[in-house]
Amino acid sequence: MALSRLLLLCMVASEVWDAETKPIDFVCNRTARRVMNIVAEMERALSDCNGVVTLSTPVQLPCTELHVASWENKSYQERRGDIVASLRLLIEGVKIMRALSQPECGASLLQRLENNINNYLIILTNLQLSGPVVGPSLSCLPLRSQSLSTVLLRYNQLISGKLEKFMVNLEDRCTNQ
Repeated sequence: MALSRLLLLCMVASEVWDAETKPIDFVCNRTARRVMNIVAEMERALSDCNGVVTLSTPVQLPCTELHVASWENKSYQERRGDIVASLRLLIEGVKIMRALSQPECGASLLQRLENNINNYLIILTNLQLSGPVVGPSLSCLPLRSQSLSTVLLRYNQLISGKLEKFMVNLEDRCTNQ
């Protein structure tokens, strides 16, 4: 019973938000941002998947390093481009892994991860920012890993590091809403 409730909660948490929700609502609601980060839940679920820790091929990892001084010198468009490029890199690797033969438990985790990454991409790409549009570009040379635990760790670092710092920088817009 508890497992079915957890599964239901995870499915609901990984679904795309209601069409009425705006990206600025995500910026202005720290609780929503914490709830959307499902990495801790996925790590717990991963421990229940016996033998799914190692992927059959390496996945490129997102760029998570944050040099504060250079980050602060980037425009909002450049910061978003950096995060979007990292998320796209990761989602492409996850899609490839899902396409390859994975045990049912691993396939389920990869699907949840893909859905969650896609939710962040939707929010970021629909976020209205002033200034010239900047295409996504990586701020590092991506590393690779075959460990799903490492993939989840780097994804969490991206969400709780660069993405959260970006959202905090945008919070001044919340008082104007």
